[in-house]
Amino acid sequence: MGADHTRSAPPTPPGVRRILVVTVVPLFLVTLVAAIVLWPRDAPRPEAADDTPRYHGTVTRVVTEPCPPNPTVPEGSPTTSAGPCGTVTVRVDTGPDAGQEVQTPIPAGPGAPRVGVDDDVILVSLIDPEDPSISSYNIAEHQRGKPLIWLGVLFAAAIVAFGRLRGLAALGGLAASFAILLTFVLPGISAGQPPLVVAIVGASLIMFVVLYLTHGVSAQTSVAVLGTLGSLVLTGLLGLAATGATHLTGFGSEDATTLSMFRADVDLHGLLLAGIIIGSLGVLDDVTVTQAATVTELRHANPDASRRELYRSATRVGRAHIASVVNTIVLAYAGASLPLLLLLTADSRALGQIVTTEFLTTEIVRSVVATLGLIAAVPLTTALAAVVTTAGRPGAADGDRVGATTGDQAPTVPRPATDRAEALQALSTPPTRNTSPATRSGWPDPDRSTDTTW
Repeated sequence: MGADHTRSAPPTPPGVRRILVVTVVPLFLVTLVAAIVLWPRDAPRPEAADDTPRYHGTVTRVVTEPCPPNPTVPEGSPTTSAGPCGTVTVRVDTGPDAGQEVQTPIPAGPGAPRVGVDDDVILVSLIDPEDPSISSYNIAEHQRGKPLIWLGVLFAAAIVAFGRLRGLAALGGLAASFAILLTFVLPGISAGQPPLVVAIVGASLIMFVVLYLTHGVSAQTSVAVLGTLGSLVLTGLLGLAATGATHLTGFGSEDATTLSMFRADVDLHGLLLAGIIIGSLGVLDDVTVTQAATVTELRHANPDASRRELYRSATRVGRAHIASVVNTIVLAYAGASLPLLLLLTADSRALGQIVTTEFLTTEIVRSVVATLGLIAAVPLTTALAAVVTTAGRPGAADGDRVGATTGDQAPTVPRPATDRAEALQALSTPPTRNTSPATRSGWPDPDRSTDTTW
């Protein structure tokens, strides 16, 4: 790692620091207590089933041949099967027949894997029910372990190479998020706990861990935490109102219908709300952290800016951010539901009837509620950040500017006006690299950290 050229930001005034601690710490303790109370202690375990043995193998040969004719088919149907037909020779790598070569039929049918020589595949052993001593192998799917491992290594290496210690902290936050989802949120919903409550508590726990681990303990991070938490609660309330107004039941997808067959006690309506909360959290973190950092950066660039000026300037940045994020959310939901949307294009019903079906209404509600939560996060986080960054500074209140008088207050000394010719000369002169500790232009170091220290 290279030398650190960051410049320490002015510390947060003690009074503001105490207010943030008194606000954030109780919220964290409430979240922690709620997680302990809702922690799944008797989550149902999956029912034991006869699992078909699965072994690893490597394809050594593929022989294709014409498909045999169908014995009896209705008029107008194809006389031969769709195929492909033939045999695949596979070297068994694990299991009782390791080292031997076996022959299996070429996988056929919808979703069947396409195999070639040297492909790593998964074999399933099928036992003849009439004679258990007779078994055969079939190809179930490709082995995906090694590609996933290399993809994960590339993912982690790229993040650490670009983000360095911050990237390493981001990986730790990602691991913590999955740990909370797998050990608290999903088992809690499976145990019959209210999905909306579990989702809000789980999302809040993820938020505390990820934000402070990734961005450090600072006033700026605390502002992002408060903005994210307030937006999460608002998103949950909006989702509750929207799903109630549209009478969504939660059976808006085939996965939900299948889940209801295995877990009849799961509240699918609450599960829909939980999905909206969890799905909104990642984008909310992005927006709130960006707004808090923007206000802090504007404060360093212009220390004399009033609270109102900081709010207005940062809100303009937030508007541009939201304009792009809205499209991101809609496209993300559309991409996840592309088969459904393609199926709807083949529907002969009127557009109004298609849009009001539960399948499509669910996706519309997801997008709208998540977007409204993001929009609310911008002014909320920006206002909190403007208050925190200007606290304890004279003349920082709304509308106050340096040189203004209020009542009997003595006027402050106005800033000297910059000479026009000198300003034009400074703008037309090419910038030179200044290696001295103090910059002649007075502009702050662009590589400094904007995190406000405690």
